[in-house]
Amino acid sequence: MADLSQEEWAKKVAEDNNSVVLDVRTQEEVELGMIPNALHIDIYKGQGFIDEVEELDKTKNYYVYCRSGARSGQACSVMSQLGFKNAFNLVGGFNEWEGEIASQ
Repeated sequence: MADLSQEEWAKKVAEDNNSVVLDVRTQEEVELGMIPNALHIDIYKGQGFIDEVEELDKTKNYYVYCRSGARSGQACSVMSQLGFKNAFNLVGGFNEWEGEIASQ
């Protein structure tokens, strides 16, 4: 797992043709807007989160974010424990995101 700044994260996502953007916020937070083309799996689902993440392709590179960067850091740790090689945490999360925003 690596913590990436907004600039590093956005640059890597743009250049990575094997990337998946993963939003781990609550449904209520997602309804306020999300990073375009993100996959949403709420980390607060507990075992449900783990079950859904286990179904993801472990060969992809995951760019994970939440509201501030704390939950996404936890999600990256969980993903590493589950055998994901590349999970990148967005430092500052959606609160500091300056890129494009999509509505759900």
